[in-house]
Amino acid sequence: MSLFNKLIAWGIPVTPKPIVKYFSDPYIAGSKLEDAVKVIKELNSQGMMATIDILGEEITHMDQANAAANEYLDVVKAIEEHQLDANISVKPTHMGLNLDDDQAFKNIDKIITLAKEKNNFVRIDMEDNTTTTKTIDMYRHFREKFGEEHVGTVIQSYLRRTMDDIRGLAAEKANLRLCKGIYIEPRRISYRDYWTINWNFTLALETLLKAGSYVGIATHDERLVWDALRIIEDLGLKNDQFEFQMLLGVDPLLRQIILDHGYRLRVYVPYGKDWYAYSVRRLKENPNIARNALNAMFKRDL
Repeated sequence: MSLFNKLIAWGIPVTPKPIVKYFSDPYIAGSKLEDAVKVIKELNSQGMMATIDILGEEITHMDQANAAANEYLDVVKAIEEHQLDANISVKPTHMGLNLDDDQAFKNIDKIITLAKEKNNFVRIDMEDNTTTTKTIDMYRHFREKFGEEHVGTVIQSYLRRTMDDIRGLAAEKANLRLCKGIYIEPRRISYRDYWTINWNFTLALETLLKAGSYVGIATHDERLVWDALRIIEDLGLKNDQFEFQMLLGVDPLLRQIILDHGYRLRVYVPYGKDWYAYSVRRLKENPNIARNALNAMFKRDL
């Protein structure tokens, strides 16, 4: 990471919210569901699928979780109403995990119940290490209840435990999104070296695809895209056995390159009023977002 990027990452937590919002606006669909619907219609018209995430993981009361769960029901209905090529992503803590685990299960259960009724799919997102085991257990519970075509979860290559988790999940042919991971974790449980994280990503991907798992290959790193294509070619996989996934607003050129080569691609589309925590995390992960926004700002003023 360059000195400029390190300075940005260090300064983001103390940056005034209006400035953070300016930088993050291209990466968030808006504050309302209709904003997300509009963005996804445009993505669909360009041949891309989507997954919808309601922002707001830092909740403190169960009434917030229950309200969010009800809003997800509206999202599932909106996908059907507008005939969107989209599914949804749900963070367990947003549904109440760690506040009331039983109620969190109930909230996610009712979302997947409706998603199955509408022939849709729910991705249970992965968060920091305090929820990893709970999330995998939750996924297994719902997979048994609803079937693999309606529920999946996420695995992060920067965790040292990941290959142990994958060995069990691969044997079950789990439906997984594979990403590097963005939460700041202790070195004791996570890799810090860029190349080690990438190598673990590639090993995890190859292990999953060989076992027959459907994998959402979630990366903006062209090195990992190349590795993924090599593995896919070596295994002779068809396009319906995997998909690429990218964040809204990040590297649209790479996104288009992947599409132009005939591969399936899904864009992660977040929306909601609780945008700040998500924005800070993404800007710290990728300070080039701030760099690009600054460049664009100055170019407009010239």
